[in-house]
Amino acid sequence: MRRILVLLVIVAAGAAALAALWIFRGREISSFIDRFWTVETRFGPIQSIAYEGNGTGGILIVNDLSLSLNEVGPGLALSVGSTKDNQLALASSGKVFPFGPLTSSENAGDHLATLPPPGDQAFIAIRHSVLSWPTPFDFNFMSGHSPSWKRHIYYEIRWKKSSGANLEMLWRYEQFLYPGNGWASGFMTRQGSTGLIRIEMKD
Repeated sequence: MRRILVLLVIVAAGAAALAALWIFRGREISSFIDRFWTVETRFGPIQSIAYEGNGTGGILIVNDLSLSLNEVGPGLALSVGSTKDNQLALASSGKVFPFGPLTSSENAGDHLATLPPPGDQAFIAIRHSVLSWPTPFDFNFMSGHSPSWKRHIYYEIRWKKSSGANLEMLWRYEQFLYPGNGWASGFMTRQGSTGLIRIEMKD
């Protein structure tokens, strides 16, 4: 009988420790798992891409998605504009990736737009974390409506030019689950851990 009680105490203590770890370190655990496994919810071709801004920061508009360039990960620097041959292009780490020729009918002021040229393979993917984490201590005193769970949501551009050049861009944000309403359609930022977190360009 004593052995059974000792075993029950050990199991209860282990369960309590795991619960505490999940509550207080769930975000970090989820981020680690995300490196190896995420759930893809949307994948499709890029039909159009546009930029709104003054060259640094601003917004990249991919189909119907607006992706911010104002929050970038440590060590990342980029600029967006037009090249000498009138193409919308991204520059980062001494490399330039041209998206395509500017569409003159849509370009005015700080708005530049283009379409993927024939032969390019351009896609946008949306994924989310496999593991979400509970947020029992999150309170919104203004609205009284607080999320009970959170998870990461990822937006990724994969673009391969007919010349063989490749571009990958990855954004990470947080998505909230509200009781009775399900996962929110939008996303939220968290200083230091969300925004554009990766740019890779290969010739």
